[in-house]
Amino acid sequence: MEDQYNYYNPNENYNYGDSQSGGSNGEQAGQKPPKKEKKSSHGVPKTLAIVGFAVLFGVVSSVVFLASNLIGSRLLGLQNGVDTSSVSSDKISNGTALSTSSSVVTSDVSAVVEKVMPSIVSITSMSVEEVQSLFGDTYQKTSEGAGTGIIIGKNDEELLIVTNNHVVSGSDTLTVTFDDETSVEAYIKGMDSNYDVAVISVPLESISEDTMSAISVATLGDSTSLKVGEPAIAIGNALGYGQSVTTGVISALNRSVSTTEGQTGEAQESSAKLIQTDAAINGGNSGGALVNINGEVIGINSAKLVGTSVEGIGYAIPISDVTDLIQNLMNQETKTKVDEADRGMIGISGISVSDAFSQQIEMPSGVYVIEITAGGGADKAGMTKGCIITAINGSTVDSMDALQEQLEYYAKGEKVTLTIQVPQSNGEFEEQTVEVTLQ
Repeated sequence: MEDQYNYYNPNENYNYGDSQSGGSNGEQAGQKPPKKEKKSSHGVPKTLAIVGFAVLFGVVSSVVFLASNLIGSRLLGLQNGVDTSSVSSDKISNGTALSTSSSVVTSDVSAVVEKVMPSIVSITSMSVEEVQSLFGDTYQKTSEGAGTGIIIGKNDEELLIVTNNHVVSGSDTLTVTFDDETSVEAYIKGMDSNYDVAVISVPLESISEDTMSAISVATLGDSTSLKVGEPAIAIGNALGYGQSVTTGVISALNRSVSTTEGQTGEAQESSAKLIQTDAAINGGNSGGALVNINGEVIGINSAKLVGTSVEGIGYAIPISDVTDLIQNLMNQETKTKVDEADRGMIGISGISVSDAFSQQIEMPSGVYVIEITAGGGADKAGMTKGCIITAINGSTVDSMDALQEQLEYYAKGEKVTLTIQVPQSNGEFEEQTVEVTLQ
């Protein structure tokens, strides 16, 4: 049964009709009208008295109605809702804290979006993998993924874009679509699976002058100064349909979140303490921008919490936590995948040490080396079993999947620098770097 509601509007205008009587002279039918020169003067005061009484009655009624309306509004607390959008300019200029009505600022974020949108790109990833059927046959399966990126700078040859590692991980080709709907091929610059951050690049020579004039570099904000409750705007390629905008607030800070990644489906906990927001973040939003009301990027949209009892919980990587990491990834050489037959190998066997597991056993996360191949690159570099590989050429690796994916970009005979943690007699680990020639 539908509930019935009665609405009362304290500002509604009510109109009352005034009854007007015809001009009666008070004479009975059949009476002989008096001569004009003998008209009684007593009729004038009587008429004025009636009119005066009517006016007085109307004034009193109006005053009573207005008074009861005002009292009712105050008693019911309705008067405060008359104008919730006005904040006097003197309060703003004097630095006085805004009232709760200042929330109307977030109702129109078109100016912020117009400022930020040219720095946001859509990313389409294509990957090809061999799949075995139930009958033992193998065939190639092409998969397509959608994500988002943020233009963060350029060098002499490339435009640089930051996104999530899981957006570009495992891809064979990457396509970037700019704000003017033009699309170009992009390449991996650097990846970090631990923080789920990656930088990709687009050659400047493949970008037209018209597109260059239509795009911009994003302005990075300070995520360390965020306050719970302040406005947040998420921009991204939701569901691969193109750029869209959702709004909300900063719901919480410093959240620890575990996500499922890799071929093993192993739970990985991000090293960054994430920003929680109720701005909708869906598939395709990953790698997009979480911005403040000034249009500054305060986070990289990363994940959302999914469940039948969950609503409005999304996460973003605080931009201030990964600024140095992004700079490091920007400075790496652009990578292109090497044909499988030409790929180099380190010469080890290892197992993954996830971040969650490493905390339990007090061991660094990465790839635990259980065997060294005799005569291989690792053996010649002096590596020993029991050490843990944590990075290759500056890119953090937290699993065997991450290490093998990095090796897809290096050919036989190339040299790579491995960051390893070597166990000490006191139970501690010492960080070292070794140069390994891939074989």
